[in-house]
Amino acid sequence: MITLLDYGAGNVRSVRNAIRKLGFEIRDVTSPADIVEAKKLVFPGVGSFGHAMERLRVLGYIEPLLAHIRANKPFLGICLGLQTLFEGSEESPGVAGLGVIPGQIKRFQSGELSVPQIGWNGIRIHKEGSPLLSGFQDEKLYFVHSYHAPVQETNREWLLATTDYGDEFISAVQRGNIAAFQFHPEKSGEAGLALFRNFLAKGNLEAAGPVDASRLPKTRIARRIIACLDVRSNDAGDLVVTKGDQYDVREEGEVRNLGRPVELAKRYYEEGADEITFLNITGFRDFPMKDQPMIEVLQRTSENVFVPLTIGGGIREFTDSEGRHYSALDVAAEYFRSGADKISIGSDAVYTVEEFLESGKKSGKSSIEQISHVYGAQAVVISVDPRRVYVQEPGATSHHVIKTRVPGPHGEEYCWYQCTVKGGREGRDLDAVQLAVTCQELGAGELLLNCIDKDGTNSGFDLELINMVKEAVSIPVIASSGAGCPEHFAEVFSKTKAEAALAAGIFHRREVAISEVKEHLRKAHIESR
Repeated sequence: MITLLDYGAGNVRSVRNAIRKLGFEIRDVTSPADIVEAKKLVFPGVGSFGHAMERLRVLGYIEPLLAHIRANKPFLGICLGLQTLFEGSEESPGVAGLGVIPGQIKRFQSGELSVPQIGWNGIRIHKEGSPLLSGFQDEKLYFVHSYHAPVQETNREWLLATTDYGDEFISAVQRGNIAAFQFHPEKSGEAGLALFRNFLAKGNLEAAGPVDASRLPKTRIARRIIACLDVRSNDAGDLVVTKGDQYDVREEGEVRNLGRPVELAKRYYEEGADEITFLNITGFRDFPMKDQPMIEVLQRTSENVFVPLTIGGGIREFTDSEGRHYSALDVAAEYFRSGADKISIGSDAVYTVEEFLESGKKSGKSSIEQISHVYGAQAVVISVDPRRVYVQEPGATSHHVIKTRVPGPHGEEYCWYQCTVKGGREGRDLDAVQLAVTCQELGAGELLLNCIDKDGTNSGFDLELINMVKEAVSIPVIASSGAGCPEHFAEVFSKTKAEAALAAGIFHRREVAISEVKEHLRKAHIESR
């Protein structure tokens, strides 16, 4: 029996599904006594350090948790579950951690690095003979975090594995039967599930001893390939995956039907997608939260798909048909608990930025700020839907302008990128750089950078747009719109600093396989999983 410590934040469903997939029964912690009685305890931490520690304190879990660890009873922390073992964190000054491991959690320094680190990276093993790492074949594992545990002399006895992202940081700790991973095994595909199985199945986790890892090569983060599923109701009321041509999803009067979302997501997982994104493009309904159509899609998908899932569409406050009010945070929380790892915010982000630029101050009430505060910046993705607006000269507009290599219809050599809302149907007096910079300031952790002009063209990504935005922000950027062949993925990674590239139609129609993209990247010497 595996005991799961769910303190009420984030996507614990994926951890639960992984444990069940591996054939083990689960018991949830509902009181401090459950921790005392636990034989094997899994603690998946999500969100901010301070929020997690406050929840543990309020629930009365801190002392039982420390007693479990002191007794050397099997314990596995995941992500924030590793960080809370330390004395404190820069994320929440003055908030004490569990203090099991010496040291303070530090924030990654941006500079050349995008922060958060989001993606698949390797590990360097520092202890030999650890049953936790039995069978591990140097695969990449999934990380998503802005804060890390530095390697120090005072915590070397705990060192199981390290990873490089700028500086070297601790990616796994172990002493006796107490262990924790900074990466997410439940989101690291088959490699992660194998490590998870080692903890669940083995009795004694004691490692043989330290090894010299100094001569091992540095780890490298991979560029991600993301499969995107635009989901909407067709005219018969069924949820289908569709694909637009410059955001028009109809063909001969009917909604294009390219498959069912749960089945397609499973296929892409098996084909090697690094992440899967669902964008709900059905008009939002006011029926109760539990009846929102994407809830079931996430729940069913997360049972068999063990890579990160992002959900977008309808992340806003609303009052349902029964008169119950939901904040954007309420909506996000339901999606997280249904299997989502990240929330994508589109039109609502545009309205939020417009309000911020007008008032000049944060309200603390926007969906971006609320979700980021509780779940961390890495949980908030901003979906940007811009289109080109051509001008004869830079002074013709107050917006961020580039000199383009793709002239306008009247030979214009300059353009800016106008943000849109309502599925690209309405333009706003806001450019993509303004949106990106402001959303980063409000707490967003990643940008999904679409381009209406490129959508459905199969002509390649808009490299000018990507470079323009990437130079303005320090958070990761996902390139989207325009992919038509494997060469386009290599081009966007070699000519821009985008961390990931997303495609939809070419994968749905089997014009290009994800494996073909990965193989082409390997031949082009571009790091991939």
